[in-house]
Amino acid sequence: MMKPSLLLASLLALTSQVRAESFPVHVSIDAARPTGPLKPIWRFFGADEPNYATMKDGRELLGELGSLRKSEVYFRAHNLLCTGDGTPALKWGSTNIYTEDAQGKPVYDWTIVDAIFDAYLSNGVRPYVQLGFMPKALSINPEPYQHHWRPGMAYKEILTGWAYPPKDYNKWRELITQWAQHCVDRYGRPEVEQWYWEVWNEPNGYYWKGTPEEFHKLQDYAVDGVRSVLPTARVGGAHTAGPGGKFQRDFLEHCLHGTNYATGKTGTPLDFVSFHAKGSPSLVDGHIRMGISNHLNAVNEGFSIVASYPETKGKPIIIGESDPEGCAACQGPNLTYRNGTMYSSYTAASFPRILDLSEKQGVNLEGAVTWAFEFEGQPYFAGFRDLATNGINKPVLNVFRMFSRMDGNRLPVTSDAAVPMETLLKTGVRDKPDVSALAARSGKKITVLLWHYHDDDVTGPVADITLDLAGAPQGTPQVTRTLIDENHSNSFSQWKAQGSPQQPNAQQIKEMEEASQLATIPDATKLKTVDGKLQMNLSLARQGVTLIELQWP
Repeated sequence: MMKPSLLLASLLALTSQVRAESFPVHVSIDAARPTGPLKPIWRFFGADEPNYATMKDGRELLGELGSLRKSEVYFRAHNLLCTGDGTPALKWGSTNIYTEDAQGKPVYDWTIVDAIFDAYLSNGVRPYVQLGFMPKALSINPEPYQHHWRPGMAYKEILTGWAYPPKDYNKWRELITQWAQHCVDRYGRPEVEQWYWEVWNEPNGYYWKGTPEEFHKLQDYAVDGVRSVLPTARVGGAHTAGPGGKFQRDFLEHCLHGTNYATGKTGTPLDFVSFHAKGSPSLVDGHIRMGISNHLNAVNEGFSIVASYPETKGKPIIIGESDPEGCAACQGPNLTYRNGTMYSSYTAASFPRILDLSEKQGVNLEGAVTWAFEFEGQPYFAGFRDLATNGINKPVLNVFRMFSRMDGNRLPVTSDAAVPMETLLKTGVRDKPDVSALAARSGKKITVLLWHYHDDDVTGPVADITLDLAGAPQGTPQVTRTLIDENHSNSFSQWKAQGSPQQPNAQQIKEMEEASQLATIPDATKLKTVDGKLQMNLSLARQGVTLIELQWP
């Protein structure tokens, strides 16, 4: 038996070690000073591969997304106009919506695209309609047409006949007119008025093999086609790669002051402005280092471009793809962050900062599209940027479940461990970790989302957080706390604990499904508001995210 003195020394050493592996954080929230509505900018998703939406796991995941906020979630997909039989492949999809007969007359077939949109709408998700890419019969350079890209191949291999301008802009407009009319006939005008319509994807990058002027013409004819059917349709662009720079400015100038190629009038309708923003993870000393600085700088520059035009500063902005990096279907050692809590903590930390930048620039941010869905029939946790793998939801999806529980007005937050915006933009999170919160109030309910993030995917000390809430309702609130970390809301950890099976049995699948749900943390702590103040203490591991919901009677 250990002597009492040795036991005491051992306990003191253990206590000292625990203290050394944690650090204090103080977070303050003022519930009496709302700053304005908390916009649900998180409710947009997208993917290159549209046909997965009609498949087993795709339909299941659409149901998960729709349940987050029914009929307020939107899905944007590439390849909706591509020629083919609807068989999906990586970075590819098709609907065969347009072909021509032997005399060159258009033949329209809505079968596949209807199935895609039906899958969205039946699961509470609305289309964010991308008018692209070019049907084979319309392309000025149709051969070769369908690419056969796979991870590891050069990205330029995807650029085939679908990326070129139309041989006949009137036929292009008529295709869009016919499709818009079909959507109104099938789904009803009130429904289609709720959709977003945009032309192409990243026309300043890989995806467009025409000139900027030809893209303006493509935009004008497509918008004219949509608006001829539905004058109230929400149309926008340009969905540039990155903030867009000169290309985006020239596009906005054309839409605001240029001669419309389709109508001959001045200007092109523009109901919202869109651009893309990505981070840039890399390998440093054998571990992944995320590039949140690159991501936020792209957002900030995009906002600046929109804000520089009086005509667009107040228009809604949708960041059409907003992600830690640029290729969901790619794989690689610098992309393995996608399966676990690095992705979920990055997501939790980046969305509030994007909101902060929009408020600072005084622009009207409508949403940010997370370009991640699922890849049907691929190996479990294959390293793609997705929300689920073989029907098993990943930790990152639980961040969106947390976001969906937050409503009302945003509340001011101060944290002595928050990395300042100036540092985030300059270098990212490279020194001390970023521990802060997003808070909201709706009536007598207050929600607080806390994250513990660092760019470097290495272990670090726990954050011991003291949360002070002022201006709270009187009385004793009901407290619900949910948590994402290595041991909670984490199907990836469960899969690894099973030995990383690629052919899991029924019991293993059940265990992963249970682990994929948003975990509630039992907490017997009784909190009570005294003179409008309330204090709560909790610990949060590195890469952890937690949501605290306080409901007063």
